[in-house]
Amino acid sequence: MTAAHDDISVARFEVGDPVRVLDLTAPPHCRTPTYVRGKVGYIGGRMGAFFNPEEAAEGRDGKPDRMVYHVHFHQQKLWPDYAGAAEDELVIDLYEHWLAPATSEELNAGNI
Repeated sequence: MTAAHDDISVARFEVGDPVRVLDLTAPPHCRTPTYVRGKVGYIGGRMGAFFNPEEAAEGRDGKPDRMVYHVHFHQQKLWPDYAGAAEDELVIDLYEHWLAPATSEELNAGNI
């Protein structure tokens, strides 16, 4: 998958921003795992803007390009019975249209 050069979207989120993964009805070709939908994490980086594979799988061109982010989740907040270190994180690359701003309070309260 390569980034397009003519219609790259503007980044909505900055590194460190808390985000909530939307819990949407997913298309058949979905790249957002169910175990992070509705969960809160934070932006760890940007990969750039890419065509939307969910749209492309439906026979459309996948445009406009959408920003993709590295989203970090504390594993103990994702899985309450997680026995690893408190600082262990899971990092997932997610498209911007699956993300919404989350408040600091939501981030500190954990995941629902």
